[in-house]
Amino acid sequence: MWTYYAPATVGEALDLLRRHGDACRLIAGGSDLILELERGVRHQDILVDISRVAGLDQIAHTSANGAGVLALGGNVTHNQVVATADAVAHAFPLARACWLVGAPQIRNRGTVAGNLVTASPANDTITPLWAMDATVTLASAERGERTLTFDKFFLGVRRTALLPDEMLVRINVPTLKPSERGTFLKLGLRQAQAISLINVAVVLDFGSHGVVSRARIALGAVAPTIVRASEAESYLAGRVLTDDVIDQAAALAADAARPISDIRASADYRRDMVRVYTARALRELRDGTERAGWPEKPVLLWGSRRNGVAGQAAGAAPDLAPVPSTLPHADGISFTLNGRPVTLHGAHGKTLLRALREDAGLTGTKEGCAEGECGACTVWLDGMAVMSCLVPAERAAGCDIVTVEGLSIPLAVHGGEAEGVEPLHPLQRAFIDAGAVQCGYCTPGILMSAANLMEEVTHPTLTQVKEALTGNLCRCTGYYKILEAVEAAASVEKAVQ
Repeated sequence: MWTYYAPATVGEALDLLRRHGDACRLIAGGSDLILELERGVRHQDILVDISRVAGLDQIAHTSANGAGVLALGGNVTHNQVVATADAVAHAFPLARACWLVGAPQIRNRGTVAGNLVTASPANDTITPLWAMDATVTLASAERGERTLTFDKFFLGVRRTALLPDEMLVRINVPTLKPSERGTFLKLGLRQAQAISLINVAVVLDFGSHGVVSRARIALGAVAPTIVRASEAESYLAGRVLTDDVIDQAAALAADAARPISDIRASADYRRDMVRVYTARALRELRDGTERAGWPEKPVLLWGSRRNGVAGQAAGAAPDLAPVPSTLPHADGISFTLNGRPVTLHGAHGKTLLRALREDAGLTGTKEGCAEGECGACTVWLDGMAVMSCLVPAERAAGCDIVTVEGLSIPLAVHGGEAEGVEPLHPLQRAFIDAGAVQCGYCTPGILMSAANLMEEVTHPTLTQVKEALTGNLCRCTGYYKILEAVEAAASVEKAVQ
């Protein structure tokens, strides 16, 4: 069990770090930390949840003297970057990397800053940020702020220059100039929810007649930290991207890789894939096709709140309900659960998944992997789909939580079937009619993801349905009946509207 703090300001968070030192750990999305705690590989006495700190969830775009900077607060999530027009327009390599992280539920909780602080060389957002010459701003209660370049911040595998009393408050991303284009590519063992075997970010500055005036190539998952392919960068300067030039630059990039062999791939395979993916990125940038396939309206699983959030220029997340700065163990955790106020006692130090099942008695939410991989535990946290196995129970305080039991509004609100009203959500009825259930273990999570999509997108396409379900694994059905059911339910909703 941990002691949990929910500071409202950066100053409060820094004061907790100053007072408790190594005994405390910052948490925002928690997709790495909660997993480590549940596995027992980390023991932490104090958690300082900064996800409610005012102002840290903002994306600000500033420009002066022809140079632009995109400033990402420490709580900005991957899906906020994807949903922010300025990020897609002016920092496309980062936006693309964020889009390829995990699944919608993970992107709704995981932060870009957390991806950096974890410092795994396979983390996707580090590579494009390094290629774009980003910097990080760290804050301490006693020493104030300092800004570091990435080569000074990253010290090795899961090692950074972040001191025990510091927190990452801002990521400063120089935006692409009109003459620059960039992209990010990754190779994983599957199309979603995949850790990079290798990843590549390329940013090129084109002069007149298509001549490259400057090149930046960063490689991930092939060394203890992200590495720059400096020889390939130098080689490209002053050259036109002919096929021969691209092939030579890709070969030089492969030479810069220092991969290892592990259970997922051999070193030789990784090195060769660096060559292949660098060449692919260079061709896309030469041909101007790097944005081909970028979704016009990416699926976020923000539900009905999307239209009020995604269009904000600042990229702000939904407003968070205020809670006490400190939540002692003696107090219960109070929130709204399926439309009703509840207070759970004894749920401190648990994940939201365990609290819902053990303390609220709602066993519809399933534990499949307990690692954020399968989606069986998907619930809605303030309208957003999240993996409840990676959320501390205390984070639910003051929030609105919906589980699969809450999809049936008449049953959830009135305690029984309302006369003349179908007691099932249209999606649940469609699953029955289409035979979209076999063992049924994954079904609650799939229902929560698909129902959230139906609130977010009025008439989802098949591609959008597939995107919404990338975080949900089913080992029985082969998915075809599931997709059929979601499309049928969406058609019913369309007819009703």
